[in-house]
Amino acid sequence: MEFQDILKKHADAVELKLGDLDEKTREALDRLFELEQKAARANSYSGRGGHEQSWGEQFVESDGLKSFADHRSGPSRFRMDVKATLTSVSDSGGSLIVPQRDPSANMLPGRRPTVRSLLTVLNTSSGSVEHVDQTARTNNATSVAEGNTKPESAYAFELVNTPVRTIAHWVPASVQVLEDSPQLRSIIDVELRYGLALEEENQLLNGDSTGANLSGLIPGATAFADPLSLSSPNMMETVGSGILQVMLNEREPNGIVMHPSDWMRMRLLKDADGKFILGDPQSAVEPRLFGLPVVPTTAMTVDKFLIGDFRAAATLWDRHEPRIEVSTEHADFFTRNLVAIRAEERLALALKNADALVYGDFGNVA
Repeated sequence: MEFQDILKKHADAVELKLGDLDEKTREALDRLFELEQKAARANSYSGRGGHEQSWGEQFVESDGLKSFADHRSGPSRFRMDVKATLTSVSDSGGSLIVPQRDPSANMLPGRRPTVRSLLTVLNTSSGSVEHVDQTARTNNATSVAEGNTKPESAYAFELVNTPVRTIAHWVPASVQVLEDSPQLRSIIDVELRYGLALEEENQLLNGDSTGANLSGLIPGATAFADPLSLSSPNMMETVGSGILQVMLNEREPNGIVMHPSDWMRMRLLKDADGKFILGDPQSAVEPRLFGLPVVPTTAMTVDKFLIGDFRAAATLWDRHEPRIEVSTEHADFFTRNLVAIRAEERLALALKNADALVYGDFGNVA
């Protein structure tokens, strides 16, 4: 074979490999461009980049919803589990760009549930949770001389089964809302998401364990009995005494729950010089007393308070985190071009140590 033929053969092989490499490079660049476009659309849609998606954003951007909206030839449904981590910014639900379709555009005032943050939260895959409660303790530990018999202590336990409960609600909407992403996002974030969290907080505090209710923290708490026997205590002194009661039970308090009205009453207290005790009104004062976070919530009755070691007192078990479901399978919704949008979660609250929580009354204290 001539040298020129050999050289041409190698040149053709190199050119072929370069062609394959060029093709793969173009494919990689096309994929990269497509990802950049998707990211740009997402950021443009939300108005900000790199943020946690709200429930509504996750739902309206899912491929399953688009398929559901395009193929409604008969009764059907679509469900999506939403992530627990959510943005808490005020505009996470987006704006209602078609206000004539939504008469409740002026949303009712709401509160931000925070009792959950005080608790230990775990996941379960069962319909009920078993936990062992200590019901009695006789501690006879003492110093023992060499050769003497050691004292015996006694403990008693019981196995408790706590059922998983469901919190849910739904709203009707026209099928057009499936194509109106901002409005659908707003319905999910502003109403459905908020409604679940609102009822969850009420159940965590006040559930009476009857029917489908949780076993709430307040019914399972120990009654406040002032260990300091203070004479005419003010509200902050009462809280301090309640903290001490928890500590005397060998617990470490990690939070205080009260009504916003009671927190504001304390926030407005002044010293003898007329200065606000908890800080100037112009400053942003974090709700804290004696180093513990205060949770002001209207789920708590006015003049009442709950103090304790919440992590030792109870464990919150998530059976499944909130999920959003949309369906035409309700009454005559299919023929009326309506859909039902439902939000639900399943959870259990296992109360373990009643002495870790103290529930009391401010009464007529100053």
